[in-house]
Amino acid sequence: ITPSNSRPRVSNDNPYAESLFKTLKYRPNYQPKGFETLEAAREWVSLFVKWYNYEHHHSGISFLTPAQMRSGKGPEILEQRHQVYEAAKSAHPERWNGRDTRDWSMPEKVYLNPETKVEVTNISKEDEAKAS
Repeated sequence: ITPSNSRPRVSNDNPYAESLFKTLKYRPNYQPKGFETLEAAREWVSLFVKWYNYEHHHSGISFLTPAQMRSGKGPEILEQRHQVYEAAKSAHPERWNGRDTRDWSMPEKVYLNPETKVEVTNISKEDEAKAS
């Protein structure tokens, strides 16, 4: 079993799959030259999926694991983190330089690649014709 050599950022790219593949490729014991057997590949992927869901803290979901998000424990965990940060700020305010602590609120929506807003300006029909 050999890994895919597909090019990143091609037109039919799946950003969610590519993000997962990047995370997978940076894990310890990743086998860039492939696995000896199908069973070895399955075992490695099984351990990766367990790590990804139960141990990997995702920055896009406020450093929670997917299991914590799905279980509904996210708000409770984030509130505890907020309290810890506030206590640390009270004990050592010099570390924050007057800034607030990290935002530990639950994200309403999660994006892999959030769309950027493009500002559209009105152009005259004359300028539009020149651009054509």
